[in-house]
Parts: sequence; C-alpha cells; structure tokens
Amino acid sequence: MRFMNIRFHLFLLAICCALLPTGTRAQSNGGVNSSYSRFGLGLPADQSQGSNRSMGGVAQGLRASYRINMLNPASYSAYDSLTFLFDVGMSLQQTHMKQNNITKNLNNTAFDYVNAAFRVMPHLGMSVGFVPYTNIGYDFTRTGEITTDEYSMQSITQTLTYSGDGGLHQAYVGVGWQPLQGFSIGANLGYLWGNVNNTMSQTFYENGTANTSSYSYLYSTYSSSVKTWKGDIGVQYQKVLNPRNRLTVGATVGIGHTIGSEATVLRTTLSGDTIQRSTKDAYKIPMTYSLGAAWEHKERLLVAADATLEQWGECTTPQLQGTGTDIQYVPTKGDFKNRFRINAGVEYVRGRYDRPYLHRINYRFGAFYSTPYIKVNGQDGPKEYGLTAGVGLPISNRNTRQTVLNIYTPSYLNIGIEWTRRDANPSTLIREDLFAIKLGITFNESWFMKWKFR
Repeated sequence: MRFMNIRFHLFLLAICCALLPTGTRAQSNGGVNSSYSRFGLGLPADQSQGSNRSMGGVAQGLRASYRINMLNPASYSAYDSLTFLFDVGMSLQQTHMKQNNITKNLNNTAFDYVNAAFRVMPHLGMSVGFVPYTNIGYDFTRTGEITTDEYSMQSITQTLTYSGDGGLHQAYVGVGWQPLQGFSIGANLGYLWGNVNNTMSQTFYENGTANTSSYSYLYSTYSSSVKTWKGDIGVQYQKVLNPRNRLTVGATVGIGHTIGSEATVLRTTLSGDTIQRSTKDAYKIPMTYSLGAAWEHKERLLVAADATLEQWGECTTPQLQGTGTDIQYVPTKGDFKNRFRINAGVEYVRGRYDRPYLHRINYRFGAFYSTPYIKVNGQDGPKEYGLTAGVGLPISNRNTRQTVLNIYTPSYLNIGIEWTRRDANPSTLIREDLFAIKLGITFNESWFMKWKFR
C-alpha cells in the first residue's frame, strides 16, 4: 500500500508538470536553439515517447500493452481491458554551435509530450495526447563589409540580426482496431495550432558608427497564426513465428494538405515608410510515408528499424516578390526538398518476469539519420544524424500485482541520453551538436478492474 501511495504522488506530479502554464514552457523556445528553425514552420519535432525515444525513435513495428506508441495508431489495439496508461516526458538539452572559428553553447529545458491510452472494447484501443509538431527558437547576427563610401572612403558594413520563436503544437485523439487475428488498423486525428514569428533587422555602419544618412535602416517581421488539422493512418501485422519469436510489420501514412491560415510581413524603414503584405494558403504539411518492422525474441530482445519519406519538396513558404509598390507576398516552392529518414533501435531486458530487480531493467540503444529537407541560400541545408541510449526502470510493486492478477504490467521511469548533429556542406554553414537528457514516466495502472471482494 505504501508503494502505491508513492506511485500516486508521482502520478500527480507528472500531471502538474504536464499542466504547467504555457508561458512557462514558452521561455525555453520549445526546447530548441537552432538557426535552421527559421525556415518554414520550424524544425520538425521528435514525437516519440520515452520507451522508444532511446531506441532511435523507431515506432512502426512496436506493439505492446505496456507502452504508448502514437506514431503508429494501429498499436492501440494491443491494450488489455484492465490497463490505463499515462505517459509524460520532458528534456534537458545543450546545443553547441560552431561556424568557422566561432562557437557558442546554449541550454534549454522543455516539456515534450503527455499521452494517455486505454481499451474501449475488445480489440479496440484509444489514445489521446499532446505533442509538439515544430519548434522555432533562434537569435543570431551576421556582419560583413558590403562597399566603400565613394566620398568618405570609409568601409560600409552591414549587420543583419535574425530572431524568432514559436512553433506548432498538436492535440490528438486516435483509435486502433484489430478486425482480424494479427492484423490491426488505426488512425490519429489531430488539431494543430501555434505561431510563426520571425524578425530581421538590417543596419549599416560607416567606420563602426551607425550610418542613417546615405543608407537606410530596415526592420522586417514575418508572422502567422496557424490553426489546422492533421491526420495519420496506420496498419500493423504481427506474426508469431514460434513460441520464442514474433515479427511485427507496420506502416503509416500522414496526410499532407494546404494550411489556410494567413501569413503577414511588415517592413519598416528608419524614415517611417512601411509595407505590409498578407497571403493565405502560405504553408503546407507534407505527405509522409513510413514503413518498419520489429522482431522480438523470448520477450527479452527487441530489434526494430524504420524508414520514412517526407515530401517537403511539395511544400510552400511565403516569399516577397517584386520591387517597390509592386512587391507581393506569395506562397513559393523551392525552399524545401524531400526528406528521407532511417531509424534503428534495440531493447534488451534480462528477464521481464524475474524476481531480481536488475533483471527487469530495460536497456535501450538506437541511431538515426536523415537527409536535408531545407535549402539555405540555394544550397542543401544540414543532414541530421545521432545516437541514443537509455534505460526503463520498473517502478511498480511487481510481487503484489503478479500474486493478485497473475500478470506483470509495470510502470516505468524512462531515462535516456541523445546526441544529434546537424552538419551542412559547405562547411561555412553552422554546425550544431545537441546533447540531451530525456526523462519520462509511464504509469500503468489497473484502473478499470472490478473487484468482487475488498
């Protein structure tokens, strides 16, 4: 009973963390400090949960009654009638940036996700939750000589300052149904909302002093309030090869579409001249296709891999075109390219049902790689690759629950570490190394049990 009280207090603490005021979370810029987040809707967020985040983010073939896998909604049909799952996660991150001989370190903390899942009826499961979709957070300056004044013969330099914040959030509800033995289908329907805020200021200096007579100061803001929907369809097929081995193959399709929200640009000069332009249908969500498989041996070893294609090349962003009073703000293709991503991961537990605690710890390892999806000054942006590792520590009273229920469905404290590199060619672009600690708690409680005797 004492252990159950501890776990109940942990559950309340997790809910409090998940319900922190939005303003508190916004101070962390969504957990990102990256100059590459200024393009489009921002950097795509990692939407995996604590149990598979340390496995390189694999998801398509993962199917179990003790974990939430919102990246393939077909997995929801695996939940039993007694279990209610609640999963919440956060991260602590340091970003190391390098460009030529200049380096900078930045720190972030961020709330990552909150999910819940349960069974509705036989072979039909359901999940609801909140996850990030994109993140925006950056602030940097670029200075360079552009000319020499023909009268004073002094060097004229230009300083460009870029900053931005915001990003999109997703609230979703999903169902998974198993109509046939081994085959499941599911769908997530989500609501996306958030803000895209980018600013750019242009200042000219003559011999180190701000020059406002011959060269004009320019300040530009680019903003959009986004509200739209998101849909994903998933399937899984699980085959029991023999009493010790089973194979699960999964696939999902994310539905791409045009976002109807309005985008606005406002440009102001030092003399007070302003230009404001707006456009609708400025952004698009890409079609995505994912395929993966997971092989499980003796409920001890799990090996999984995924491949994903994101059709960013079909997406648009608003751009200024024209000159003078004829300038227009229109949706334009060409700033993105299709992105291909692969993930692989391993999970090992010495004995999931053994009495010694150390036997029941889950050890996880993974890796991932993705091709560039943005273009910077007409050239390919950074590719992204990294390594992950972590553990899942059982926090349930195993002996009591197995004696009463003859099952073992533990709650877990998930702790992971992750290294990610964003590396672009040419090397004059910024290289980013991200070091993150991922924390999550998965509560697994038999809330729907009807006790005959108390």
